[in-house]
Amino acid sequence: MHVVIMGCGRVGSTLARSLEDRNHTVSIIDVASEAFRRLGPEFNGDKITGVGFDRKVLVKAGIKRADAFAAVSSGDNSNIIAARVARESFGIEQVVARIYDPGRAEVYQRLGITTVATVKWTADQVLRRLLPVGAEPDFRDPSGTIRLDQVPAPGAWVGHRTVAFQEQTRTRIAWMDRLGEGELPHRDSVIQEGDLLHLVMREENAAHAYRTIDRGPEES
Repeated sequence: MHVVIMGCGRVGSTLARSLEDRNHTVSIIDVASEAFRRLGPEFNGDKITGVGFDRKVLVKAGIKRADAFAAVSSGDNSNIIAARVARESFGIEQVVARIYDPGRAEVYQRLGITTVATVKWTADQVLRRLLPVGAEPDFRDPSGTIRLDQVPAPGAWVGHRTVAFQEQTRTRIAWMDRLGEGELPHRDSVIQEGDLLHLVMREENAAHAYRTIDRGPEES
């Protein structure tokens, strides 16, 4: 997959190198050309100097063939503008914006833009949200038997009860992020658009779980 990143600070440069290590192609944008020194001599992607929400700059970075876009500069306003341009003007579905002000997260989630808070593991969080669902679990237990995955609410499951989701996927929803807050599912909980599900599953069951998630619910 091809990923365009806006912002070559600590998070952006770490994210770019991590994606290249996984054999993805990367273009990274920053207003300051000296920021690209953080990438090191081994980086093979495109380095574009310019404003990350400028359409011409985005086109130069390959946004028209991109599978994902990450806005991880130091400014909330720049990040959200760039994220909206990527989604609304270029139709990029996998869009992640780094947000410093947690109070804004709810608004952006309603716009369909995944947000990540500024914490020391931000680069890992962004990476997991950019890669295809199921490609990068949040956690595996030391034996490699149990994994914890983050899954955006699948469209086919929106409006269906979490009980049915868990039974058919053979997973457990540890908790859900909904409009910026964590929520524990109960028997009558219903999956809503914009939810982020934190799923616990056996490693051997992951393939079945994701097939069922993609397929949608079987009506009884």
